[in-house]
Amino acid sequence: MLKIGGQKVPSSVLLLALIDASLIILGVLIAVFLRFTDWRAAIGFLSAQGAPFRIALVAMISMVALYYNDLYNSNVSNQKDELLVNLPQALGMACLALAFVYYVIPDWGLGRGIAVLAAPIIFIFILGGRLLLGASQLLFQAPQRVLVVGTGSAGISLVREILARPELNLKVVGFLDETGENIGKSLVNPCVIGAVSDMEEIVAREEIDQVILALAERRGSTPVKPLLHLKFAGVGVTDTHAFDERITGRILLENLSPSWLIFSEGFRKSPFVLAAKRGSDFAVAALALVVLLPVMLLVALAIWLETGSPILFRQERVGLRGRSFEIFKFRSMRQDAEEDGPSWAAQDDGRITRVGRFIRKVRLDELPQLWNVLRGEMSLVGPRPERPFFCGLLEENIPLFVLRHSVRPGITGWAQIKYRYGASIEEAKTKLEFDFFYIKHLSLILDLAIILETVKVVFSGRGAK
Repeated sequence: MLKIGGQKVPSSVLLLALIDASLIILGVLIAVFLRFTDWRAAIGFLSAQGAPFRIALVAMISMVALYYNDLYNSNVSNQKDELLVNLPQALGMACLALAFVYYVIPDWGLGRGIAVLAAPIIFIFILGGRLLLGASQLLFQAPQRVLVVGTGSAGISLVREILARPELNLKVVGFLDETGENIGKSLVNPCVIGAVSDMEEIVAREEIDQVILALAERRGSTPVKPLLHLKFAGVGVTDTHAFDERITGRILLENLSPSWLIFSEGFRKSPFVLAAKRGSDFAVAALALVVLLPVMLLVALAIWLETGSPILFRQERVGLRGRSFEIFKFRSMRQDAEEDGPSWAAQDDGRITRVGRFIRKVRLDELPQLWNVLRGEMSLVGPRPERPFFCGLLEENIPLFVLRHSVRPGITGWAQIKYRYGASIEEAKTKLEFDFFYIKHLSLILDLAIILETVKVVFSGRGAK
């Protein structure tokens, strides 16, 4: 199964993408034959040099548009009303993108006649395909049956997470109580169905596929022998931290033992990956500064017209290995925003200016940080750098917080696309769980996935304050 970082991409999503690609290519081929009417002329067009590339370009841009309109998100693609709204938006976006490409590079075009015929055919094919798949339940396999051993708080939280994610195709059969005194008691939705001592019998009876260890106290109470029997019998056995990491993309800090981090796979920083990451950071940041210079000048002018100088906001942040550096941002708050001392930004923060609210929403305030990337103080992707004041506060309350400084901070990051803006110690702890996942699975593929998702976040305006 395909993985991005440590998270598996559901096979149903991969199959759906393959079906979409096939339908888009089929739609273009039908449009070609309808356009020429004579099959020999159509075959001649399709046999011409570059024709496969032109068709593949249509499929690629169309699928990117489907992705950015959440049509590979099961919460959207499985709802007819959402599908009927998002699909026309996606294909309209694809048509505009293709029109721009054809304008810049005319030789890549299929021709207006084919394009006019292909657009409605592709829409009908994808809409019909999604509706048929939804009605037939073809993409839905029998759910994996899960048993939670123990009634610890981490296990209960994990089950809540599973219940909130139907796309995982997991069915929690129930909990096993450490003492067997609470059988029948409902903890979330599944109840306690037996005692830990009856584990093997219950696994066989309920045809369990996955056992998750969630004991409130594991030292001296872990049922090693039954778990070994189940493991060798082919039943999946894991703990709450590993399972939560797999489905949520974070490393749960609650009851996390440092030994789990020490002996867990990952956290390796290949010199090749680090060098390639730094090289791509430098190249992309240099190109982006040139391309986005007009936009940055307009933002600077808007800030100056509303609240005057200074245009840029400079602030000390903590970076790689705990070294401080000065970060650059477009000023989005009043000049006297912190006259009472440092504080986290809040929802509807009165210190934010009108221009500041807009540039924060679309993340334009972050653009000057490209200079920090060029200087090697930041990366395009990594944990967001915190101020020394907040680092000290968070290190007092979250002992493992200092470990996030093992990589360069980033303009965007895994925590930024997976979680909202952190404005409290508890929210900072949750963001740290996502940062640890990123550090553990650091790779160029994961960076690319984060950048692509960041573009979607920017368009939707999610997570800004």
